[in-house]
Formats: sequence, structure tokens, C-alpha cells
Amino acid sequence: MHVTFRQLAIFNAVAEKLSFTEAANALHLTQPAVSVQIKRLEDSVGLPLFEQLGKKIFLTGAGEELLHYSRNIFHELDEAGEMFAQMQDISRGTLNVSVATTASSFATRMISAFLKQYPAATVRLDVTNRGTLIRQLENNEKDIVIMGKPPEAMDLVGEAFMDNPLVVIAPPDHPLAGQADIGIQTLQREPFVVREPASGTRAALEKLFSRCQISPAIQVEIADNEAIKEAVAAGLGLSVVSRHTLELDLQAGRLVILDVEHFPIARHWYLAYRRGKRLSPIALAFKALVFEQAPKMAEALSP
Repeated sequence: MHVTFRQLAIFNAVAEKLSFTEAANALHLTQPAVSVQIKRLEDSVGLPLFEQLGKKIFLTGAGEELLHYSRNIFHELDEAGEMFAQMQDISRGTLNVSVATTASSFATRMISAFLKQYPAATVRLDVTNRGTLIRQLENNEKDIVIMGKPPEAMDLVGEAFMDNPLVVIAPPDHPLAGQADIGIQTLQREPFVVREPASGTRAALEKLFSRCQISPAIQVEIADNEAIKEAVAAGLGLSVVSRHTLELDLQAGRLVILDVEHFPIARHWYLAYRRGKRLSPIALAFKALVFEQAPKMAEALSP
């Protein structure tokens, strides 16, 4: 079947009014123009759609079936139009965003600020590890991802928006706590609690240790950042984490930052998405807010 939406719209009008003349008037067409389109539609279907008995026309069996499908088609189009309108309407749109576990402390604040501007919007937030973030980017599953430096091998847009300093943490009763200018070689004697191998924090730490030719013992390997801080507080070893994850722990006196040579390691947070991806209006609005809020957030999270 080769059927156009125009033909279906004309057919629906004739079927509703059961009059070529009234349908033509309603559509601001001439009656011959309506008749031509109905004839072409019947030729495409291969069956008559209307029959005339006396001065009245009626739908045939084929006409009744086509009317059923035609109404469904236009109903689906109406729903699609409503959905596209919602996508264009930031105030009622849906944002799909994923953030690295180490970014959750400030990312949730940014989302809170975003929802204050657009209270009717919906945010679907996934807080996960770097490996999952990369998979989500590969599969184009999210509008925007907040993470450490995106992998260069992937065809991504990665825009740095805030510093992400990595610091050495210890329990407050650790012998190195409170000391100034601790040489990095001192860490050779300390056990460490570290992230999983795929972690960006782990990669940055190993790169620094390799450059300084030290290899501290890995005591525990944990994939969850909060669990790492719990392990350090319990005395299982030192660790290196984002300074942005420590605000409450430092206030509570559960952890301290050690003054170690070559620290903090300078890194950045990035907004990432697939190159060529056309960001929705709500995603563009969130991106703009992130760059607007980042300086304020960085100041609030600084020591």
C-alpha cells in the first residue's frame, strides 16, 4: 500500500460526515479534489471504501477496517506530537544523567539547583563506577555523564567544568596526621586502600607512584568510595580520594588530609556525551547550569 497522510485525513473526514460535499467544505477543498484522493486511496487499498445507496454513502467493510487503522495512526501521531512538545518544554522534560560515585556529593547539589529552576522536570540519576559510565557512553544510554577525564579512545565530547583535587586521607590518630611536608617516599611504608583497577582515581595514583618510583602495599581494594572512607577511618590503611567527597568526614573529625609531597593530584570533572549527539533542550539547560554553578560549588568545597 502506498498511502499518504493527506489521503487518510481526507478519508477520515468523508467517513465521519458520510458526505463528500461536507468533507470538502470542512477541509476547504473542492468536491472533485476529495473524490480524486478517495479514488487513489481505493486503488492503493485494492478495495472500495464507500458505497452509495440512493443519495447516501456508507462505509464498506474495507472502509470500516481502514477507518479503525487510520484513527489509530492519527492517535499515535498526536501522542508523538505531545511527547515532542514535552521534550521541547524544559519545565516538564526528563533528564537522564549518570555521575561517577566520587562526583555524587556535588552532582546531587547541582541537580537540586536545576530542579529548583524547573520543579516540574524529572531527573533520572544513576550513580555508578567509571566502567559502567563508559559502557553507558558507548551505548548512548544517557543524555549527559559527569566523570573524570573521559577515555581518549572513544569519540566523545568531554568538557572540563571543575577541578577535582585528589588528596591522601588517614584516620585522625595516624602517626602522619598533622605533620607538614611529608615526603612521598614515606608512603612506601604505608598500606593503602584503593579503588578498583578501572577507576580514574586508581589510575592517577598509580601514575604518580610510578613516576616517583614507589610501590606501597595495597591492603584492600574496594569499588565503593564511601566504603573506602570507612576502611580508612577503621585504620586499614591510607587512601587517595577526591577532596570533594570529604566535606562531612572532615567536619565530623573522622578523617584528615595528609600534607604529602606531590599532592593534591590535579584532575578535573568533565561533562561527557557522544560526539554528534544532539542534546535535548533539557540536557542543554542542565549543561548550562553546571557551568554556571561550578565556580560556586568549587568554592564551597574548597578547604
